[in-house]
Parts: sequence; C-alpha cells; structure tokens
Amino acid sequence: QVQRVESGGGLVQAGGSLRLSCVMTGRTFVSYARGWFRQSPGQEREVVAAISWSGAGILYGDSVKGRFTISRDNAKNTVYRQMNNLKPEDTAVYYCASFYSGTYYPLSEVDYWGQGTQVTVSS
Repeated sequence: QVQRVESGGGLVQAGGSLRLSCVMTGRTFVSYARGWFRQSPGQEREVVAAISWSGAGILYGDSVKGRFTISRDNAKNTVYRQMNNLKPEDTAVYYCASFYSGTYYPLSEVDYWGQGTQVTVSS
C-alpha cells in the first residue's frame, strides 16, 4: 500500500520562506520522477517543479524560477521544495506527485498524488 505524507505548509508573509517535504513509501519511488504541482481556487492544477529519478533533470514553472528549488533524497523516499521570496500569488494547495517513469515527461503522467498541503502568503 502506497503511503504519502506531505508536510511544511502554512501561513507566511510575503518575502518569507517555506520548505515542503513529501515522503512516499510502499513501492520503489527512487526509480520514478517526482514533482510538485499547485492549484488555486478556480484555477487549473499547474506544475511547480519536477525532478528526474537521479536528480540530473529538473524543471521549474515560469512563475517560480529563481525562487523555488526542488531536491530529493532517494535514501529517504523524500522530495523537498524550498520556496523563497514568496508572493501572495503563490497561495495555493500544493501537491507532491510521482510520475510513471524516471523522467517527468509528459507532465500529465502522474500516477500518485500527495494529499495536498495549504500554503498561504499574506501581503
């Protein structure tokens, strides 16, 4: 049985930082690409960042480039996202994801989602 646990969300002021983590267990997640998506009310879910199984390939959404960093620790089945210089428009529910393969293309090929964690950035 696949277990997914996200942590690190919360309320922060604009310009602040948060670090989110996502642990997935129950299968060999080290062999699969991982990623973070977000969804705001009335908006479609969008990719924030993705990382290949080895960490050699990384993708960032245009709105977060230069502010967010994705990393993974395969020994802990964990993917992290460091978010700096947060803006009110970053307010959303953030979901971690595991892809069907070791690469994150196509971005639609997610087979496991985390439960979601709320990030709220106040102005």
